[in-house]
Amino acid sequence: MQDVLHALFFVTAFGALFLGVIGAEYLYIRHKGKTGVYHPRETLANLAAGFSYKIVDGVAVALFIQAFYLWVYQYGLQWNPAASVLSILALIVFIDFCFYINHYMMHKVRWFWSGHITHHSSEHMNFSTALRQNFTFAFSGSWVLWWIPAALVGFDKNWVLFAIEGNLVYQFFLHTEQIRKLGPLEKIMNTPSHHRVHHGSNAAQIDRNFGGIFIFWDKLFGTFRDEDHAGEIKYGVTHMPAKPYDPFYLQVHGWVEMAQDVWRFKDLRILYKHPEWVDEQYGDRNRSLAESPAAEKI
Repeated sequence: MQDVLHALFFVTAFGALFLGVIGAEYLYIRHKGKTGVYHPRETLANLAAGFSYKIVDGVAVALFIQAFYLWVYQYGLQWNPAASVLSILALIVFIDFCFYINHYMMHKVRWFWSGHITHHSSEHMNFSTALRQNFTFAFSGSWVLWWIPAALVGFDKNWVLFAIEGNLVYQFFLHTEQIRKLGPLEKIMNTPSHHRVHHGSNAAQIDRNFGGIFIFWDKLFGTFRDEDHAGEIKYGVTHMPAKPYDPFYLQVHGWVEMAQDVWRFKDLRILYKHPEWVDEQYGDRNRSLAESPAAEKI
């Protein structure tokens, strides 16, 4: 019960912070006379999706993710280092590396992508886009790639929880067009510039810049693309959702479409192949996805 209360505290505390930052960005944009950055209905959908995601994810962490972590921990190295600058830095870097792997797999495996597609289906880039998440994440299983390696190494589960939450808080601040280049930090850290490329749907932008806090993973493994060399960024996904402002639909349509493809083609490989494999293997799926309505201006 205490873990559940802690989870709800995280939701409340960081929810208030995020809403404050979103409001500040909106006022800044209005002050600058910019238009087309925030779409009212899309923003409301983002907030609703983020709320449902964080409630379910927080309870899942409290009820079974940490329990599974402790079960795996007993079979690992059980390093359990004392708190120090070095051990905390090691945890932050290690958790970010695990996030890179997890994030990469969410883009490359259809099963995982069916939940992650929600986050990429926004046609705008602003701080509310960061909250466009999917409550099914806790049930997709991809969290195993993020949490469990730390259990095998032997980090304390509470340390890992704080490291993961901190990683997510950092990533919230990547979702904006109002911050341009950040000089030397661009070489090491993931920045709004790098993350804008990640959210693009053109060929030069797809499956690029998977890092959470650090960008050197992408440079090391060949998935990096600088914004200056990515072309004009078009936000969204190649198969846009038919109901772009329905929070529940946004979070389940990927799973429904995957199940329909498996049923239609009687091919279980669809579950673990990359998201566009069906189109490449069987031709265009010919989904009658409605065009997204023209963006309203703020």
